[in-house]
Amino acid sequence: MHSQLAAPSIWLTRWAHLIRPGGRVLDLACGSGRHAAWLAGQGFAVLAVDRDAEAISGLPAGIEGRVADLEQGAWPLADAGRFDAVVVTNYLHRPLWPHLMDALAPGGVLIYETFAAGNETVGKPSRPDFLLRPGELLEVARGTLRVTGYEDGTLAVPREAFVQRICAVREVPRGEPEAAPPRYPLPGWSQP
Repeated sequence: MHSQLAAPSIWLTRWAHLIRPGGRVLDLACGSGRHAAWLAGQGFAVLAVDRDAEAISGLPAGIEGRVADLEQGAWPLADAGRFDAVVVTNYLHRPLWPHLMDALAPGGVLIYETFAAGNETVGKPSRPDFLLRPGELLEVARGTLRVTGYEDGTLAVPREAFVQRICAVREVPRGEPEAAPPRYPLPGWSQP
């Protein structure tokens, strides 16, 4: 039951207001489903994906789950369409980045956070394959997404870790409906 799940990432809760109300969200490498459950509770339609069939079978009701190995074979979500948000935490497989960008609908939000270089000095993961290089998430977004938030540093809670995180939006192309520049209200700020 999702009431026993760990609290969602504060990075996700900070930026979730940018996701289209009621929109479709992809929770990639969802693990136990803490983010999928929180997002569903906020009224989003969530597709939670993980290679762990037991984790997927334990997702709360109302969340669509899919078992898929994201690191073997073709992109397993080619039939899933586009999403209003893609959420990834504590997972890194660089070959997926083009697929994640393609999975974002115009106006879609990428909320991504994972371990970064330096984490090898405080624990696991420690292999470079699993650690973002300095500025790497900014490079991934460059030319494709508009960055609304970015951090690269250390956390003390729930344990000491080096992390990098980004919130970035795929802007609506000119000439399409709602082509006005998107608004990125910051929590606590009044909107014009």
